[in-house]
Amino acid sequence: MTATTVTGQPTPQRQLENGYLIRPATRDDVGAARSVMLDTVYHDLRSGYVPRWHADIIDIEGAYLDPPRHILLVAERDGQVVATGGVRSHGPKHPPNPAWIAQRYPSGSTAQLCRIYVRAEHRRQGLARALVTTLLDFAAATEGYDTVYLHTDPASPGAEAFWRATARLVCDERELPERQEVVHFEIPLPGRQPAPLPETAAATQPATLSTRSDR
Repeated sequence: MTATTVTGQPTPQRQLENGYLIRPATRDDVGAARSVMLDTVYHDLRSGYVPRWHADIIDIEGAYLDPPRHILLVAERDGQVVATGGVRSHGPKHPPNPAWIAQRYPSGSTAQLCRIYVRAEHRRQGLARALVTTLLDFAAATEGYDTVYLHTDPASPGAEAFWRATARLVCDERELPERQEVVHFEIPLPGRQPAPLPETAAATQPATLSTRSDR
């Protein structure tokens, strides 16, 4: 379900049958959302907290709540925030990402999915999928977005399998000479045809993307 504010900004909300509510975060949710994000970064990711990569976690208002065309969703159960997911209009930068990735997903027209994090005790409840579905609805209804991009750390439990089942693999940097632990994906928006992948990206494509997982 997606409502629209008087300014035309879509405000998605989704009630799940298992009792979870997916809704836009408010300023009252900032502390709880930050806690979910930091716990995930420290417990699930190889890098831990790195200021230049995770500044949006500290400044949630400036990264998600204040800019137009951005949003942060939370999943709530019994009044507790247990999962997060956001959209920002910033494309990936080079460096550290490959130059062709930065060129393919320019800021402004790219809806980047960020911080799709679920607390461990609430995983396998369909929250990641519900967050992504709701964020895709938001991106499709928001003027100016041509495609949806994301990258993931394969060290995060269940993340790589989930995204391989949900999105189109664009580049697995573990297959490149630099062997970075980053995997890039895209999700075409309805009515938008994604550009063909360059040969350098096609070389990293697996024979099948049949693995499925929920997170």
